[in-house]
Amino acid sequence: MSQTDVEKGFQYLLESVELLQDALDTSFFDAYIENSENRMDGQKVRVIDGVPNKDAVEKIETLYNAIEQLELTQEDRRKITQLVLLKGSMKDGIQANHQLTPDGIGFLFVYILEQLAGKTKETSLLDISVGMGNLLYTIISNLNVAGIKATGYGVDVDDTLLNVAAVNQAWLDINAQLFHQDSIDPLLVDPVDFAIADLPIGFYPVDEKAKIFTVAASEGHTYAHHLLMEKAMDHVKSNGFGIFLVPSNLLETEQAPLLTKWLQEKVYLQSVLKLPDSLFSQKGISKSIFIVQNRGEAAVQAKEVLLAELPSLKDNKAVLTFINSFSTWRQTNIK
Repeated sequence: MSQTDVEKGFQYLLESVELLQDALDTSFFDAYIENSENRMDGQKVRVIDGVPNKDAVEKIETLYNAIEQLELTQEDRRKITQLVLLKGSMKDGIQANHQLTPDGIGFLFVYILEQLAGKTKETSLLDISVGMGNLLYTIISNLNVAGIKATGYGVDVDDTLLNVAAVNQAWLDINAQLFHQDSIDPLLVDPVDFAIADLPIGFYPVDEKAKIFTVAASEGHTYAHHLLMEKAMDHVKSNGFGIFLVPSNLLETEQAPLLTKWLQEKVYLQSVLKLPDSLFSQKGISKSIFIVQNRGEAAVQAKEVLLAELPSLKDNKAVLTFINSFSTWRQTNIK
């Protein structure tokens, strides 16, 4: 069976990164960033003090040229970057909060966004914890395919992750602005239609910054994922939505009453969708998609909050049943 251009692109890009990693004796992700910068700089390998050597340069630039010869759509290029970064994540063993959001989840976000966006042909998105950008870019790329022009904003405090997101944004030609900062600090982002995020789980260490939030704990550290949800929704327009990947026990923890207070006072909780555990590489991980809506003249609390447990995404019939039920629920409950 002949290889597709996506398969070839994956092999060429991965090999060029690994050759550069060996030549520079650096981490996979630092090599990935430099590799991408080389490709944007006329397909030429940067050489400093004879490193990489002539033989390595020739091999790497041959791979660059091979990638350029492939016929790749924006979504093809995104798939290639995701596959290569997944490989790098396994090699470097990065922490759970830095892992790429699986494509299956990204495509669910796309479907939900299309449903909630209605007939609009233009929308804006904020990813408050953008990481390497795969979730945001999956959504933008696939909304573009669906005829919806999407503008994205991504924020992250980790410079390596954000540099990966930046070089990918350039190669994919994604319409997005990236900001390197603590997402809890003031953001220079205009109000958007949607907030989306695969939220990092854990405690936020700076209590002084957290105390201005509704979800802030009176003693000790506050959950970072609570703070990020509240902060993200502060940058969403009236009637706009937030779609967040969260732990399934979100409303069962010791700080759940603080989150519930925010939900009752500031937004409407419209849906909680439990995801199949098979989507996650770590055993014991259970996550859900949390859909909230900002209050406004056109927003009302759904008569029936949609609580659903999604089937395996490999079961096409069950997935289609969920899609139909979500569409029916949306038409009945969301203005």
